[in-house]
Amino acid sequence: VQLVESGGGLVQPGGSLRLSCVASGYTSRNYLMGWFRQAPGKQREGLAAIDSDDEKAYADSVKGRFTISLDDKKILYLQMNSLKPEDTGTYYCAAGSGEAWVGLRAEFMDYWGKGTLVTISS
Repeated sequence: VQLVESGGGLVQPGGSLRLSCVASGYTSRNYLMGWFRQAPGKQREGLAAIDSDDEKAYADSVKGRFTISLDDKKILYLQMNSLKPEDTGTYYCAAGSGEAWVGLRAEFMDYWGKGTLVTISS
């Protein structure tokens, strides 16, 4: 399984950004995919996850601002709006199996991308 993220960059506070993750070799029927963020000096944090029933889960820190989606080509997206400086970090795509809430827990995910850097700064 290979996960490749893209779409990171430098954005001003209040701006928007969309991240993408292309998954190859991932054929689980009970699929689960999620986005995580790791800020400098902090633990990796689960942000959003989506499962094979199209159920979604979000961390409180991003609820109402971020939206996770998965298209029919199995490309995972994270639409990020109203970005804040504290959203700065490396964003990782991950895959596993189970229900959406599981996808917010790094220890339950089996596959990881290498990450894409998002910087929110004026």
